[in-house]
Amino acid sequence: MKSGMAAVFLLALVASASATEANPIEKILEMISDLQAKVIGEGTDAQKVYDEYAEWCEDRSTNLGFEIKTGKANVAELSATIQEETSKSAALETKIEALSTDIQTDEADMDAATKIREKENADFEAEQKELTTVISMLERATSILSKEMAKSGASMLQSNMKSATSITEALSVMVQAAALSSADASQLSAFVQTTQEDSDSAMGAPAAAVYEGHSDGIVGVLEGLTEKAEAQLEKARKAESTAVQNYQMLKQSLTDEIKFANKDMDAAKKNLAASQESKAAATGDLDTTSKDLADDVATKGTLHQDCMTAAEEFELATKSRGEELGALATAKKVIVEATGGAASQSYSFVQVQLSNSADLSKAEAVRFIRDLARKAKAPALAQLASRMNSAIRLGGSESDVFAKVKGLIQDMVATLEAEAEEDATQKAFCDKSLGEANAKKDDLQAESDKLSTKIAQDKAASAKLKEESATLQSELAGMAKAKAEADKLRAEEKAAYDKNSAEMELGITGVKKALQVLKDYYAQDASHGSAGGAGSGIIGLLEVCESDFTKGLTEMNAEEQSAAADYKAYSKQDQIDVAAKGQDVKYKTKEAAGLDKSVSEVSADLAAVTDELTAVLSGLDKLKEMCIAKAEPYAEKKARREAEIAGLKEALTILEGEAALVQMTSKRALRGVVAH
Repeated sequence: MKSGMAAVFLLALVASASATEANPIEKILEMISDLQAKVIGEGTDAQKVYDEYAEWCEDRSTNLGFEIKTGKANVAELSATIQEETSKSAALETKIEALSTDIQTDEADMDAATKIREKENADFEAEQKELTTVISMLERATSILSKEMAKSGASMLQSNMKSATSITEALSVMVQAAALSSADASQLSAFVQTTQEDSDSAMGAPAAAVYEGHSDGIVGVLEGLTEKAEAQLEKARKAESTAVQNYQMLKQSLTDEIKFANKDMDAAKKNLAASQESKAAATGDLDTTSKDLADDVATKGTLHQDCMTAAEEFELATKSRGEELGALATAKKVIVEATGGAASQSYSFVQVQLSNSADLSKAEAVRFIRDLARKAKAPALAQLASRMNSAIRLGGSESDVFAKVKGLIQDMVATLEAEAEEDATQKAFCDKSLGEANAKKDDLQAESDKLSTKIAQDKAASAKLKEESATLQSELAGMAKAKAEADKLRAEEKAAYDKNSAEMELGITGVKKALQVLKDYYAQDASHGSAGGAGSGIIGLLEVCESDFTKGLTEMNAEEQSAAADYKAYSKQDQIDVAAKGQDVKYKTKEAAGLDKSVSEVSADLAAVTDELTAVLSGLDKLKEMCIAKAEPYAEKKARREAEIAGLKEALTILEGEAALVQMTSKRALRGVVAH
């Protein structure tokens, strides 16, 4: 645009130097033609831009439709996942409570059974001790009575014993005879009394007739009591053994139930944690996906309006250009038809040229700023273009109009630069705050990226090693197949050579023999001289055959030697390659296994870093909403304002160039009207 205006000014200056040789009407028609060409060019460029924008609108609308469809599907899937995990968590919590109740019940049963077992054991120990003591006393009493009864002479104990009518009296006699202590006698009496109460037969209280005349009858009674006590002790021991066995079985059963219940509870708690984690992840993803979906829906809602607005603006601009072209064409036609006679008038060419050039320059500046306002969608620039147009229409001296229009543009540039400085201050504050907030995030992100890169590298290296190992194994299989085919081919070639060479040697021998026969014949028999010409021809042909056979055999031998050497070299190289590839497969497999182990270890570290990073990002998002999530990001606003300032300065350049031209040409004297 600037170069075009400079060309117009240059033509004006050149024309002013030769005003007497140029027709101003023709120059005006030329300028109108140039302006028509420029408007048509602008229309072509605008059509191209609009076509691209319309295609973008269509593609963007299609993509948003797909994104919305995908977003809805993801929202439904995530909602289902959350519901499923919620149900799963509730079921696991119920299971954990039930298992906890079962464990408490089993532990309570175990404590109760243990206490009962301890009491039973204490009772058994007391009973066993008592019965053991009683048996010992009975045995000692029986031994004492047996010894006394065995004496030949009558003793006081024997005499008193014969008068005893019960075990109690017998024990009293023994106490008096100092055979038993009073404490032992009392304990035996208590045992006898207990036995009498528990038994239907009176083992310890025989009638007086039983002992009358039988002083040794008490011994039998004591022995019976001893057997009774031993039987009672044996019964108590069997009952204790049975109780111990039952307790051990119950204890083992309860222990197993508690063990398996704890195991099930641990698994349920682990599954519950995993379910809650999955639910939390799905909830976070749902929030993000829902937000993205809402943004896509809102974007699609405004996209149609924006595209329709752009289409309307394009139609208005196209209509405006059409009207402008129509006006130019009409003006051109009027000038051509109506100024033929007036062309002879001697109006100053420089004055006419300069006036039209200046008007076009100012109109171009107004158009430039109006287009800039439409592209940037800046109402302030549109208002500036309107004010400039008003200043031009009101007129006045050329210098006053230029100064006023220039002042309007300079004021707008100053306003935009002030707004840019204010936004830069706000941007600096936000950058500082975001920088401090991003410090920790960057460290965690770097660590996460480092671990992710390590995992990706190890996975890629492992996959590559596995792929290379598979390729090597495939190559080994192919090499084995190729070796088998080579062995088969070599065997076939060798067999063919043996057969063909033998036939060739036989043919050579036969030809030589035939030659020798014919040569000898024609050499010895001169009478066949008339046939010597035919014989010579036969001999010549045989010699040619001999030469061909010999040459063929030589080539056959050479080919066989070459094939054998090639096969030997191939076999040796194949053996080396097979060994090398086998080692490569072994090492690559081992290295891939090591990388897989490294991936597993690093993945655990990455999970921990990711959790911490997620918490940091959550806090950072709030700061971004305050400083970044605005209707127009700072970078776009800055770029737009810089474009506006640059456009305004370019408009100033156009006007300043025209002002210089006015000053240069104002010094020239204008010619008046030539008298008829």
